[in-house]
Amino acid sequence: MIDKIVRDTADAVSGIFDGATIMISGFGEAGSPVELIHALIDHGARELTVVSNNTGSGHVGLAALIENRQVRKMICSFPRTTNSKVFPELYHKGDIELELVPQGSLAERIRAGGAGIPAFYTPASVNTPLAEGKETRVFNGQTFVLEHAIRADFSLVKCHKADRHGNLVYNKTARNFGPIMCTAAETAIVQAREVVPLGAIDPEVVVTPGIFVGRVVEVRNPADESKLVAEDRRYPW
Repeated sequence: MIDKIVRDTADAVSGIFDGATIMISGFGEAGSPVELIHALIDHGARELTVVSNNTGSGHVGLAALIENRQVRKMICSFPRTTNSKVFPELYHKGDIELELVPQGSLAERIRAGGAGIPAFYTPASVNTPLAEGKETRVFNGQTFVLEHAIRADFSLVKCHKADRHGNLVYNKTARNFGPIMCTAAETAIVQAREVVPLGAIDPEVVVTPGIFVGRVVEVRNPADESKLVAEDRRYPW
């Protein structure tokens, strides 16, 4: 019997090792797996490379993971946003590395990693500092930059509903990078607002098939990241 449900978030992140590459879903607050990230802080793995759209907000979630000095390098598109305080300070001190990637290229590098495509050419970043040192090629008179696919050891993803086989559906915009991050990781770890019985999810609406998911944990009342930031909450509490 296939059963990918684990008892709690601590069990979900167990086995994440020092030096791992981890993809973390989220577009700002939307789809950010706050409880899994906090469990990873408690777990204590360090020297991590994190692939995410941004670097978190305030002092919770991804920002708290960075503030706890567990992240060696960020691969992201938006390292500085309105409420990002931690990463900019550490970066300017030289205490954390950054690989800046245009958002479309980031999504496609992850998608390619999940599809088994090693690299692709894109016009994004041509004639900018982000293209320096990268291979270029001309197609039909236009220059393109070679970008390599990204794969990870683990992904931390948030979804709306899951079943014990790991089939997932998402809540609107909170879907964002979740589906491709599940396909591009050796082990996809998912927090679901609700775990439902087999058959309760219409197969026609499954977004991420269970074959791409390793572990599922139910988190019925996930944190509101914006509220935590507004209250200036800090993790660990």
